[in-house]
Parts: sequence; C-alpha cells; structure tokens
Amino acid sequence: MTMATNDSLLLAASEISAVNMTESSVANLTFTEKLASLPAYAWENRDLFVLESRVIFTSLALIYLGSHAALRRPPSANPPKKNKKGQGQGDRDEYRDDQYVHGLMPSDAILLPILAGVVLVGFYYLIKWLEDPYLLNKVLRVYFSFMSLASMGKLFADLLHFLTGFAFPSTWRARDGKLYYIDSSKRGQWATKGNSADQVWDDKKKTPLPGWGSEWRLSNATNNFLWGIRQLLLEQWTVRLSIHGIVNETFKVKFNDILGVVLGIGVNLVYYITQSIFLSNVMGYAFSYTSIIIMSPTAFPTGTAVLFGLFFYDIYMVFFTPYMVTVATSLDVPIKLVFEGPTKASMLGLGDIVLPGIFVALCLRFDQYMYYYRQRKLVPVELKSKDESSGQLVTNTQTQCMVIKPDYVDPQGQWGDRFWSTKIGKMLSPDATPALKASAFPKTYFHAALIGYFLAIVTTLVMLLVYRHAQPALLYLVPGVVFTVWTTGVLRGELREMWNYTEDGSLDTADTIVEVDGNGNVINVVNNDTSDNKVQEKPKERQATETKDGNTSNVSSTGQKTAALDEVSDGKPRASRKEKSYPVFLFSIEAPASDREGEI
Repeated sequence: MTMATNDSLLLAASEISAVNMTESSVANLTFTEKLASLPAYAWENRDLFVLESRVIFTSLALIYLGSHAALRRPPSANPPKKNKKGQGQGDRDEYRDDQYVHGLMPSDAILLPILAGVVLVGFYYLIKWLEDPYLLNKVLRVYFSFMSLASMGKLFADLLHFLTGFAFPSTWRARDGKLYYIDSSKRGQWATKGNSADQVWDDKKKTPLPGWGSEWRLSNATNNFLWGIRQLLLEQWTVRLSIHGIVNETFKVKFNDILGVVLGIGVNLVYYITQSIFLSNVMGYAFSYTSIIIMSPTAFPTGTAVLFGLFFYDIYMVFFTPYMVTVATSLDVPIKLVFEGPTKASMLGLGDIVLPGIFVALCLRFDQYMYYYRQRKLVPVELKSKDESSGQLVTNTQTQCMVIKPDYVDPQGQWGDRFWSTKIGKMLSPDATPALKASAFPKTYFHAALIGYFLAIVTTLVMLLVYRHAQPALLYLVPGVVFTVWTTGVLRGELREMWNYTEDGSLDTADTIVEVDGNGNVINVVNNDTSDNKVQEKPKERQATETKDGNTSNVSSTGQKTAALDEVSDGKPRASRKEKSYPVFLFSIEAPASDREGEI
C-alpha cells in the first residue's frame, strides 16, 4: 500500500481538477477574520456539509469494520480447545491461528517517508514529461485492477459472510426467552431445558431459518433445498494445489470466498471499461479494508514513530511542494476516494484511512489482549530446593506462581447471532453464547482512538473551509489519534502494558512462572522459555518406557535388531514397505463428509 501513503490530503472543490480553493477576496484576511466568515460561507454551501459527512462516515466505517476483521488471538490467551464431535455448534468454522501478520519495524519510521517521497517525486516528473497523463492512467488502471483482485475478493467475501450470518444464524432467541440452536448435521433445532445441558429437540422447527420462519410448513423438497443452501454457504472446503517441485499448498475456503473473487473480477472488468468513479471508490474501499487487516504497527512505540514520520512528510509535501496536489489530481486511479455532490466534490486519500486505521486496529487488539490478560490465573508453584544443612528437599510456594492463560474464544462472524439472539437493551453486551460474550469485550482504547480520529478529521474539514486550500489530513489525524490513545493509557494507569505490548510473537509463550509481590502483582518473569519445560518432560516420557526394575536395555536392543532386519547381507537396504507416490500436478476442492449425503 505504498501508493496509499502518497495521497494523504483532503480536498473540496467545484471541480476535482480545481484543487486550489484560495480566492483573492479572502487571501489577505487574517485567520480570525477567516474564521468569522466561516458561518456565512458554510450557509452558502450547505450541500458541502452533506458531502463532508459522507467523507467522515465512510472513513470511520472502513476503520471500524477493518479493525474488527483484523481481530485474532492475542498472546494473552491460549489457542481454543477443539470441540468434541457432536457438541457445540457444528456450523462454526475450525479456528485458524493466524495471529502473525506483516508488522512494521522502527526503521520504517524513516524508510516509509523516504520511499513515499521518491515514488511521489517520480510520478510528478513523469506526469510533467508526458504532459498528458492519459497513458499513465491507463497503465496504472491495469496495474491496480490486477493488484486489487485479492482485496476485492476479501471485501466481497466478508460482505457475503455478513449477510449469510443474518440469513442463517447459528442461534436465535424466541419471544419467551428460550435460546434455540440450529444444527445442520441433524437438520433440526434444539434448546436446553432450564439449567440442564440436555438438548431438547423441537419437532415443529424443521427449517434452518430463525424466528417465525423456523415453523414454516414447507414441502420436503423446499426444506431440503434450504438446508442444502445453508450447508453450502457455511461449510469449509479444502483446496489442494500441488505442482511438482514448485507449489504444495492446502488451505480452507468457503463458497462465499470463491463467489467474492468472481465478483471482484467482474467489478474490475467493468471499472476498466467504464472508468466509473463509484467503482473506483469500491476498489479504494477494498484496498483500505484489506490493508487494515494485513498490516500491523507491531507495537505502540513503533506505530507512533511511523505515523509521526509520515506526519512530517505529509506536511512538507502538501504545504511546501507542488508534488502531492499535482499527482493526486492528475492520476485517475483508485488511490483516493472521490465524493461527488450536485455542485461540489471532495477527495480523501487512502493513506488518511489506512495509516491511522492500522493504529486504531492495534488499539482494538490491545483491548482484546487486556480482556484476556485480566482473566489470567496465578497458581502457586511448588518449587523444591535442597537444604544444604539437612540434605533434604524443601518445598517453597510463597513468592512464585505459574500464569495460566484463559482459552481463546473466536469472536469473528457473530453479527447475525447477535441480532437474532440478543434483546435490544443488551445489544451492546450480548451473552447468549460464549462467542457473543467474548465479542463484547471492553473496547476502551478503540473507542478513544475513534473519537480522536473523528475530532481530527472534523478539524481538517474546518481548516479546509477556513483556508480554502488543500490540507494534509495527517497533520491533524496523527496527533488526534496518537495523543488520545496514549493519554487514555496514562489515565488508566496502563502505560507499562501499552509500552510492552507487541505483536511480534515474543509474548505468545506457554504458561510461565513469575514472581509476585504481596499484592499479587507480577514483578518478574522467572521462566519465559518453553524449551525448558520440554527438556524436563523428556525424563518422564523416558521413564514410561522403562520396566518396573528400571531396565531399558531390552528396548534398545530390540530396536537394533529391528533395524538390522531391514538390511540384506550385502549392506543394501531392503524395501520394508512400498514407497508412497506423489502427484505431479493436483488441483482439487474437497467438501467435508456429510452425515446426510444424498439428501441435498
């Protein structure tokens, strides 16, 4: 997303090409006089407020959705335990532990502004040399069309998953308060009776639909068709691709993922033919949404340094050079969002969404980290040490404890379940299922960052109207977001946790032994290396193979005899079993085994 950082500005003009809104009548006014004339100007341009409201809403929506889509298991939680077959909700996905993504480094605070400046200046002089950027725009459209396929596929797939969750939820609540679970494997709905965990099946609810649709009297063919559609949209397929010596990959997909890629290809073709501003914006939405998901500042200090590096870059390029404005208005490619009104238009660079967005997403993941961090348990550890005076083992349990992390509950894909199983009064704090309860973790830093972003972008628009000139949005967005988040950490007394939090994997360790003070606070980590535990476990595993008399020589000698039998007298190994073949080329899409094959 290097191009996204090269368009960090916000414009509003009667024509997109007319970026300089400075008028001779207001050029000589002081700042106070310009501010005083703002209400009259705003009244004369009332439609501009509607236009800028679209800018604010779109940027906030992309950051909000992208941040939630970027949630993954925090290092303060253990991987979720696999449900036993037949228990729980069989329609839920198998959790994939993909908490490691592309993270920024502290050196990027220097490299990113330099690289962005080189690309920006290069485009500027290329546009000046070509005089007419038509050919450059055509080449870049082809480039962005190919580059956006994955982003468009991800955006459309997640949108389809979102709609599927509302049409086919896993659980819903009836008017009498009873919570029903929809089971695709048995094609029925069940609820629990009182405090009992026993499943009580409802014979009246034969359809896979929630609410009043659960008791529709449909023909067997129609009912089987609905169950088949539900299974088609919710089940995971295994895609295998193998090319001899080149590729050997296996990954999980859903039907919506494939359909999303198909829709993305269609939108790209239509955009290339029509050059529609709306479709260009859709591609911009996809770039922003996906970038927030796959990029991470890694840590709060790193994110702060990177943002402030681009903060100074943005100010210099917009206020002191013609590079930014010229390139942004000459290139007609999806590196910006263009909002058109009846008489005016506004433009927002993707960098003004993505760069603060990845920092806001980090805040949401930190909120989730703290949610599980507060649930950890400190279990006293019996450490045996030898008393030199008596020569006996002494057990110490006073100051050292083992940190037991809670199991992670995946909150992804709960929008539909929240809608159908939660009362309006508890919509912000659902507790119908463990996943819904986990999705409602406190989001203090995330909300603070969103408020900071909102106030900063409003300030940007005010300055735009006051000076009637393009504004570097990062000039206001970076301090607004960063200072708000760090101030929140200071007020909550969690500055140490913020500073130490990182997504580079170093915090994702097994249960560790720590030293605690009299108040139960951790003061030192005694053992943070899981390899020591493995070394200590080896003797126990070895003891399991020993006989009661402690003799293990028979085991080793038997292994030596077995190995000797696999060789012939001339020293050449004998084929004890047939060698396994492998495919030269293989591409397959496999569906999971169904308990009701032949009925779909």
